[in-house]
Amino acid sequence: MGNLPPEAVLGTQQSAFELELARLIAAATNLDLAPEQIDPAAPLFGQGLGLDSIDMLEVALAVSQRYGFSLRSDDADNRTVFASLRNLAAHIDKHRTK
Repeated sequence: MGNLPPEAVLGTQQSAFELELARLIAAATNLDLAPEQIDPAAPLFGQGLGLDSIDMLEVALAVSQRYGFSLRSDDADNRTVFASLRNLAAHIDKHRTK
C-alpha cells in the first residue's frame, strides 16, 4: 500500500468523526498511510486505499467492537457503505449504539 494513487490522498476535509474512523481503519488494517491523509471521498477498496476483503472483515470487527453494531457481510448495501470513508462514517453514525 506504499504506492497509493493520488485520489487516495487527502483532497477533501475530514470531519472529526471521519478522522476517528480513519484512525480505526488504519489501526485495523496496518495501513501505510497516516489517517489524516485519507481522502474521505476516495474509495476504500480497489483503486482507492487498496483495501481487500480481509481488510473489510478487520474493519467490520473493529467497528462492531467500538460502535456496538455489526456490519454484515451479506448486507446488500455493503458496496455503498464501504464505497468511501465518508459513506462508512455516515452509516456508522446512523446505526451506532455506543
